[in-house]
Amino acid sequence: MKSRLEEKYLTEVTPQLKAELGYNNIMQLPKLGKIVLSIGLGEATQNPKALEAAEKDLATISGQRPVTTRAKKSISSFKLRVGMPIGMMVTLRGKRMYDFFDKLVNIVLPRFRDFRGLSRDSFDGRGNYSLGMKEQIVFPEIDYDKVDRIRGLEVTIVTTAKNDDEARTLLELMGMPFRRT
Repeated sequence: MKSRLEEKYLTEVTPQLKAELGYNNIMQLPKLGKIVLSIGLGEATQNPKALEAAEKDLATISGQRPVTTRAKKSISSFKLRVGMPIGMMVTLRGKRMYDFFDKLVNIVLPRFRDFRGLSRDSFDGRGNYSLGMKEQIVFPEIDYDKVDRIRGLEVTIVTTAKNDDEARTLLELMGMPFRRT
């Protein structure tokens, strides 16, 4: 069973990408590789309960269990030692990735106050797009009354594109609402 967005990619986006980018082979076309969701928890050094709350929120948003990220270096000014938990992350692939992307584009982003589109400059030079959200409560699964603290969320969309222009074309055709320049 394919998701709605994956079906759209195969039937509508692929022919348009072939025409716009000038590729002959379907295997050359850029596609979504994975989506990584992460929450940085600086407060986890003092408040271990923050990890549990963030894990619950991230699991609710993504539909799978997050992994704890740990500090790689000791930084004395932040009272941080090697191996201390400092965040959570989830990597989505396959059907879950397409379902999350569909939900992000069609439900979550329009819920932002004064939303005029996403920045076109958040590409990393290798065809990957990063998007930061200031609050996790824009997701419909999160119950506002049960949230202990509003946390930021980082969404990284990894594509197989060779450069930013190909990735931008792919994401626009998939429905990503970029700001008009």
